[in-house]
Amino acid sequence: MPKPFNKLTAIAAPIMRGNIDTDVIIRIERLVGNSVRGTLGKWAFGSLRYLPDGSENPAFILNREPYRQAEILVTGPNFGCGSSREGAVWSLQEMGIRAIIGSSFGDIFFANCFQNGILPIVADKEIVDSLAADVEATQGAGKISIDLETRTIASPSGKRYTFEIDPRRREGLLQGFDEVALTLQRDSEIRAFQAADRAARPWIHFARKSA
Repeated sequence: MPKPFNKLTAIAAPIMRGNIDTDVIIRIERLVGNSVRGTLGKWAFGSLRYLPDGSENPAFILNREPYRQAEILVTGPNFGCGSSREGAVWSLQEMGIRAIIGSSFGDIFFANCFQNGILPIVADKEIVDSLAADVEATQGAGKISIDLETRTIASPSGKRYTFEIDPRRREGLLQGFDEVALTLQRDSEIRAFQAADRAARPWIHFARKSA
């Protein structure tokens, strides 16, 4: 089950390049095998984090202090586009990312974030750019605060913004529930509907006995 998300105040790393796809977030070969979960964090952004000889790329932001401890990403447009691989979200989760703020996301990546306890926030580009500038002005020392209860973001300089989020997805994050757990909360309603439907349309529910 995902870890519940309520409030978070954390170091944020701006990665403002547009159209970072899921292959950049995690290479497909890192998802091959039966034991990938728990091992993906070190391979997140592998093509950006590491040089051809395997050493860290000092130019990449997540290889520099204090950004190594980032739990929030501030991203360019269309982050997480490309293939539907859920491993992209797993890798970010395993490297400690709890929230991503951007002007737009790949649709499937966006949905996968909620399924795994990461909060993706869609904000106007001007807000995203302002947050990135605030973080950079403090050289990463200034933290961003996110309050999911009140749907607010506070920048390092104290600017406050509100954001929209689907109420059902918000409730899932607050409680640490994925889609299955959210559905099971309505188990009694589902069973009542099934019973009523069996009475009204018994032929739909008829189970043919095998010979």
